Formats: sequence, C-alpha cells, structure tokens
Amino acid sequence: MLRCIECGREYPEDEVRYRCECGGLLEAVIELDNVENVFDGRNVSLWKYRGFIPVERRVSLDEGGTPLYRLENLQKELGMRELYVKNEGANPTGSFKDRGMTVGVSKALELGMDKVICASTGNTSASLAAYAAKAGIKAYVLVPSGKIALGKLAQAIVYGAKVVPVRGNFDDALSVVVKASAELGVYMLNSINPFRLEGQKTIAFEIYDQLGFVPDNIVLPVGNAGNISAIWKGFKELHAAGFIDKLPRMIGIQAEGASPLARAWKGEKEFVPEKNPETIATAIRIGNPANWRKAWMAAEESGGLFESVSDGEILQAQRLLASKEGIFVEPASASSLAGLIKLRKIGILDSDESYVLITTGHGLKDPNIIVENFELPEPIEPTLEAFKGVL
Repeated sequence: MLRCIECGREYPEDEVRYRCECGGLLEAVIELDNVENVFDGRNVSLWKYRGFIPVERRVSLDEGGTPLYRLENLQKELGMRELYVKNEGANPTGSFKDRGMTVGVSKALELGMDKVICASTGNTSASLAAYAAKAGIKAYVLVPSGKIALGKLAQAIVYGAKVVPVRGNFDDALSVVVKASAELGVYMLNSINPFRLEGQKTIAFEIYDQLGFVPDNIVLPVGNAGNISAIWKGFKELHAAGFIDKLPRMIGIQAEGASPLARAWKGEKEFVPEKNPETIATAIRIGNPANWRKAWMAAEESGGLFESVSDGEILQAQRLLASKEGIFVEPASASSLAGLIKLRKIGILDSDESYVLITTGHGLKDPNIIVENFELPEPIEPTLEAFKGVL
C-alpha cells in the first residue's frame, strides 16, 4: 500500500496516485515479516532484493550491481581512515536513475499504462526513454530549453522518446508534467512517484551487501531530493527487518546556485525554493526539489545535514576523483566529494569514521564541461627528439 508521510492516509498500490489528498508525499509500505535475508555479498544486482520491491512485473536492463571502490589514494590524501565510492555511472544508461526506472516502468505496465512522461535535466530523460523502449511503450520527456547536457539529450533521442524542450527551468517543465499526468492519462515517472524511489533505495541494500557492514556516513548529491530519501528508506527497512543494528548518517550536498535545502538547513529557516537555479552541475540544477520534505526527514532522522559547494569546488573534485582514482563522473556526481572535502576542512566530519560517496552519473554524460575548460598544448613535430622535449 501507499501511505502519506504527512497525515498517514493509506491508498491501494493499484491506484494511479502521486500525492495524498492533503498534498503530502506518498511512500510505499513494505511488509518485512517474510523478506528473505539475501545479503551474502554474492551476485549483487538490483533484483536480488525483489522481496523489498513492490512490483510483480519486471522491465529490466540488468541495472544495479554497480561497483563500490575503496578510494585508497584519496583517503590517504585527505587523512581519512575509510573512504569508498559507489559508482552509479556504471548502470545501463550511465546513471542511478535506471534503478528507479526499472521499477517505475514495471509498475506502469502493471497499471495498464501505455504512455510515460517525465521532466528532466538529463539523466531521468535518458533512463525513462531506454526503459520505455524496452517495455514497448511511448515516452515523453520535457527538458529545460538549452539547459541539458548534450550526452543526455542524445540518449533520450536515440532511445526513441518524444523530446519536448520547455522555455524555462526544470521546475517549469515539471509543472507541465504534473498537469499532463492528471489530465491526459500519461504515467508520471519523476521522483514524486513513490515507486521510482523503491528502485533507488536498493543502493542501500547493495552498499551493505558489498561492504558487509553499514558505513557511518553516506554522502551524496541532492537535486530533486529523491535519492537521499530513497537510500535512507532502504537502510531503515534493513534495520526494521532485523538485518542490521545501526543506521548511517545521511549527508546531502547541493550546488550553491541551487541550494534551497542547504540554505534552509544552515540558516535554520523555513524551506524556500530557489526561483532561478544556476550551476554547471546540470543534474542538480533544481530550485524546488519535489521530495524536499522526505529529504529533510532523512537528514533529521539520521543526524545528518545539508551543505552546498561552489561550481569551482565541484570541478576541482571532478578532476581529483579522476586523476587520483581513475573514476570519471559528471559534475553533479563530484559534488559528493566536494562536499566531503569542504566539511573536512571546517571540522564537521570525523576522519576516523567510514564514508561512502555516491556518484550518480558517468562523466561522458557531460564531457563539454571538461573540453571547454582545457586547452591542448601546441602540436609537436613527428620526431622522437620532439617528444623527448615533452618528457
């Protein structure tokens, strides 16, 4: 069933609904009494945890099972005891969104829907288009005009979705999607859809399965705020099922130009959307996160926090992760490392604790950022002597 996080009202799973009548966000309630303990460190993949996933159908591209690396070079450089990264860019379309889409599109088929829709800054559109193609249904993706990385736009086009540019930002596009889903019979698969988050919560299951323990801290980018909510839900379900005896602290990182949660958190004020979000990290260029209430609850319940980082800090972290560990991520993903570095410098984080960074998308999603900020040296003559000069 679905339950409102605000008033507690319940709805059946087979009802097409995205919010409670009171306006509150919904979440799926999982019966945990008979969930099997499959956490043996072997054959890690999303559908390994099907007992926690509330759908019967399965539209899959073999998502999940993404690598979790020990960042041995960076943990030494940053003076930290235990630092890992969960690299979600290794999913089929190159981002964590595939976790939500395998479940969301599966649910669309269960509900008899033949058209799906989303607003997107890029990764959601690519993922929705791919899974709709696999399911044989029509996909519509609304993107902010001129505000989407070309790598992501190319994916949505080649997967066969109907790409619709919208004059305005992500929040403007989402408002159209919400109305279309209510009036035109298309199934919305933005993260306001509770079934999307049921796929994304499997990141928590995989971290525990791969490490064999629960880390002290999870650090991740925050855009529309679905992922931090979903991962926290996953860990809470593991705890409620009796499989783990501790919970991690959830630390959400936003870009300074799109940081309504971090601003409210640090200022201890009410949440106020950012009207004109702007950052090079296109995947988190969102000023009014649809899941902000769930995200806020995740930070509060876990003893976590929100922080913001500048575009300069993001780009520096992107290069650092690539040059020190061989992991190339898009700018939004690098915000997790940038946030960790900033919080270490100001003395908020304990170097003796364990940390898992979530990197949400592959660097080839947005290669222009690198190319535009790099100048090739002058060409050399085609001789060994000339190359010796380079050495």
